[in-house]
Amino acid sequence: MCRISLITAALILVLSGPLLAQDWIDYTSRTDFFHVNFPGEPKLKDITYSTEYGITLPGHLYSVENGPNRYSVTVVNYADAEKIHTARAEQCKKNGGEGDACQNDWRGDVQGSIVYASWQFFQRNAKVTHYAWYVSDLIEGHRLQLTNPDGSHTFAAIHRHGTRLYILEATVPRGAPAPGLFQQSLQFIDEEGKPLRYRTYYTTGYSEEWKFPAPPPPRAR
Repeated sequence: MCRISLITAALILVLSGPLLAQDWIDYTSRTDFFHVNFPGEPKLKDITYSTEYGITLPGHLYSVENGPNRYSVTVVNYADAEKIHTARAEQCKKNGGEGDACQNDWRGDVQGSIVYASWQFFQRNAKVTHYAWYVSDLIEGHRLQLTNPDGSHTFAAIHRHGTRLYILEATVPRGAPAPGLFQQSLQFIDEEGKPLRYRTYYTTGYSEEWKFPAPPPPRAR
């Protein structure tokens, strides 16, 4: 029995070595209101994002490369979408445009943001093997899995909370396990940094003032 225990312990150390070497950390962004596990400190990059209806919005890219494994969280802030679309529609009318040519598309741009981000994955040189509606802490979104030409696999989840769009993406080599530690660790946080979990499905919407519906109060973890 003693020998079996020693062998078992040795196997655990050997198998856990690569995982420990990745040095997973709990990462929180108070700027973009999310928490996730990364295999190391992510690089932070300011980005711009082109929406379905052709406006450009600011965002942040959080990314880690660990050998052949790649992990990223892209956050796009749609807070100015209404203002940008409204200004564009007004300029169109000033230039002599009319009707649908000067339509204000901000509502469609916001409400369709998850679908559009999902569609971007379909445009890749990869085979989509899974596509489904998905929730993280009852916040709705979409989930995708792709097989790339080199046999690697990409796992993605897309959510919208408040005025922000979140795109999680992880790519692992052929035969590697799914990046569950990354995928399942996503949490959305409030202004105080506390994790949120809603009592019913959270779906963002809009009104004339660009306000979101108030679902039942969330409970802190």
